Amino acid sequence: MSAGKTAAPFVWFDFGGVLSPPLDELFGRYEQVTGIPVALFKHAIAEVGAQYGLPPLAPIELALLDEREWIARLHAVIRAEAPGLDLSRSEPDFGRQWFAGHRVNAVVRDFAIELAESGTRVGVLSNNVVEWEPYWRPMIDLDHVLDALVDSCKVGYRKPDQEIFALAAEQAGVEPGRCVLVDDLAENCAAARAAGWTAVRFHTAEQAVAEVREVLARWPHRVAAR
Repeated sequence: MSAGKTAAPFVWFDFGGVLSPPLDELFGRYEQVTGIPVALFKHAIAEVGAQYGLPPLAPIELALLDEREWIARLHAVIRAEAPGLDLSRSEPDFGRQWFAGHRVNAVVRDFAIELAESGTRVGVLSNNVVEWEPYWRPMIDLDHVLDALVDSCKVGYRKPDQEIFALAAEQAGVEPGRCVLVDDLAENCAAARAAGWTAVRFHTAEQAVAEVREVLARWPHRVAAR
């Protein structure tokens, strides 16, 4: 470590499924609103990803197409699979419909604020979408405490790409070994560890907060978390 650099940790929070409500809950709500079965909707997302030779959400999370083109492609897949399904309730402005009524995971948000106010730097590292920022960013309402925000659609990489972890550490001005990621996906946690980070796999807010507290209490004598 260079002279003058601190060994203090930098805690990164994922958005979807960590700062947001559980993803299964959100998909279920979308089915209730639009009438599109969750399994069919996820299949359409995967098919559109495959059209680009990429994982399911990667094309829109990397801004390779805009929101309206993405939902139009989803509708095309759904019509091919279920020709009689009424798609009139599925709006082209997907983000506005998807985020309507969503609330931040208050336990995680409060913890992020607590960390920041106690002197631990915090950031958001998210796979997200250009058109969705006006909805999710005010929803989490953390701009006043964030030291960094890295969004896949703006940087051209997405978790679990190794490049996004290197970029995030550089943007925060910290060594990779100082970064702690809180994420709900196993592949993202594994990729973070491969990049030299510590990772806490989110299952519930209370579990994740407790594990991060444990990591921070042992800092810098820590091991990679679950």
